[in-house]
Amino acid sequence: MPKIPKGIFKREGRGYYCRIHAGGRERWVALGANLPQAVRRFHQVKLAPNLPHRITVAKLAREWMKTYVLTARGPYSQGQTESRVDRFLVEFLGSIQVPRLSPEDLRRYRLWLEAKGLSASTVKHVLSDARCLLNWAEDAGFIDRSPFPKRLMPRLQERPPDRLTDTELETVSGIPDPYGFVVRLSAGTGLRWGELTRAESRDVEGGVILVHHTKSTKMRRVPLSGELQEELRTRIGKLVPYSSPGQFNTRVRILSQVWRFHVHQLRHTFACRWLEAGGSLAGLQQILGHSTIVTTQRYGRIADDLVRAEAARVYALQKSVATTVASENGQSGNSL
Repeated sequence: MPKIPKGIFKREGRGYYCRIHAGGRERWVALGANLPQAVRRFHQVKLAPNLPHRITVAKLAREWMKTYVLTARGPYSQGQTESRVDRFLVEFLGSIQVPRLSPEDLRRYRLWLEAKGLSASTVKHVLSDARCLLNWAEDAGFIDRSPFPKRLMPRLQERPPDRLTDTELETVSGIPDPYGFVVRLSAGTGLRWGELTRAESRDVEGGVILVHHTKSTKMRRVPLSGELQEELRTRIGKLVPYSSPGQFNTRVRILSQVWRFHVHQLRHTFACRWLEAGGSLAGLQQILGHSTIVTTQRYGRIADDLVRAEAARVYALQKSVATTVASENGQSGNSL
């Protein structure tokens, strides 16, 4: 039996119907007893006022940007989404009429993105926009079913966090203030760049810094070391006097000569050092503001030195036990 598209309902013995809302009132509209006919009728009575039959992917994307993206994504994410839509989605799929968009078009879209030399991570972000757009169009009743195929998204190999070495961290922490202070604050708290730029001196109280306007929308308390508490006592107003991470990165690289530096490395470095010092994953999750422990666990899989040290301790203990047992067996044999 063919699947009934979303938005169409079947009444036993009475054919297919849909609901429409007009003038603040709801009413049921009969679509006929034949499913293909009902689908065509459904588009006529419900979709025609909102979406012309020949609308293109580019125009549909604009509608998506004006409704879903503005309400479901933050300001920074909105800008990133608009840039990706303009540079990639509209360029390759924009002229295709929405009803004619097929899974094969989307497969060719992925190949085109990869041919442009984009990283696998960027390709995944761009394809995620297309998938979200088509899911929204289906939920809003603009299309019967999303044509986004299964297994289209690239599989990303897990990479270790991009952290600074102890020597590099000491170097960038020692550059002149205010750059050096921002580095020390970031490396000592693990805050994201946006959280750093919003932090103020009044957020520091009782040995912790209160982090507002977070990615998860939940306020959290991040403990401060004694050294950071001393530095923060003399600070007034905004703690980070910068807005552009790119300009900050450039200045730190010039002052420190650590040319691979970028500010998000400090968050990774904080997380790795926390675990290396014996901190728990649960505590790290709370400090970093991860919504799930799965995200935090990636830091727990990269402490190779800790794993080797633990393995050496276990192997030494096993060898000691084996030696003790052999010695006891030998003494027992001599007594006999």
